[in-house]
Amino acid sequence: MPFRALLAALLVAVAALAPVPASATRIAVIYAEADEPVPDSFARLITSMESLPDVEIIRLALDAHPEITLAQLLRSPAASTATLRLAAAGGSGIAVLYPDIGEPYRSVFSKIIEGIEDKARTRVAAYAVSGSFNPQELAAELKRQDIRVVIALGRNGLKAASTLEKDVNVVAGGVISIPEGDLRSTAVHSLAPDPLLLFSRLRALSPASKRVTVIYDGRQNAWLIRLAREAARTAGLDLNAVEVGDLKTAVRAYQDFFAEADPRRDALWLPQDSVTVDETAILPLILQESWNRAIPVFSSTVSHVKRGVLFALYPNNVELGRNLAASALGIAGSAGRGLTPLREVLVALNTRTASHLGLNPGPLAGFDLTFPEP
Repeated sequence: MPFRALLAALLVAVAALAPVPASATRIAVIYAEADEPVPDSFARLITSMESLPDVEIIRLALDAHPEITLAQLLRSPAASTATLRLAAAGGSGIAVLYPDIGEPYRSVFSKIIEGIEDKARTRVAAYAVSGSFNPQELAAELKRQDIRVVIALGRNGLKAASTLEKDVNVVAGGVISIPEGDLRSTAVHSLAPDPLLLFSRLRALSPASKRVTVIYDGRQNAWLIRLAREAARTAGLDLNAVEVGDLKTAVRAYQDFFAEADPRRDALWLPQDSVTVDETAILPLILQESWNRAIPVFSSTVSHVKRGVLFALYPNNVELGRNLAASALGIAGSAGRGLTPLREVLVALNTRTASHLGLNPGPLAGFDLTFPEP
């Protein structure tokens, strides 16, 4: 879309400002679709934000116009009457940086921001950041709005936040983990479900299960396995954690597991791990063997349930947003730093798999998603 079309869109946004009450929360959404975790997720996110009462949304798309910088957008005739006034309005001192990416991930970030707005109950500036964002322009805009805390969502949000001055506190979300060296300066709310919640749900669904095996890449999930060992003790389970470093070793580890697994006591946990839970080479093997041997398999990835895994925990994005906002509003010094597993969760269940395993999950009203779909 040419720049003049963008200006026309901005003029429409400006025209829509008139009926908005003076007390409305103004949110500038600067975004690019290239980094959406799921196609159209940002579009749905922004649409849901626009449906909130007393909220004014200003959309500025960057990735469709890589030759246009944030400063140029802000200097445009249309933006000068809307976005600049938004900056002058002040606010909570909180900004949200999130990846400019398509659906379905756009909707994920939309729900997270909805929760942030609900908890903050004040003006929050939201910026969609593409991979080619201009860090100088972003830093200048945040400084002009007196932003003191940034909530960084996704890898691009974190990348953008890492370029900011050290006096800007950062709360991160929408990622599994970050390098341990960065944890000293960042509070990270992981998308990896808390192992204790996973193990508690397993005990409720499959009381006979006494030992949980997890095959993991330590470079990605060593931090999570440390939590899982304590969680297993709390839940009364034995944890058999097998660390591997490559796909070939992971396949062999799964083969060894299924050769010795006892369906009367064993269960398998699939973490979010690109090496050990490869969707093409490994997941089909797991699904086939677990079905043939009647081994309960549970996951940290909701899409696995549709394919035959017994259950998974996945993010309640609105609640996650509220928790991120609470962290941002309360952060001070080194308080709240480090990596926190996901505790704002929903539950998905595969009823066909539960029946095959001879399990009684109880009323389906206790689950947020069930497969196969009715």
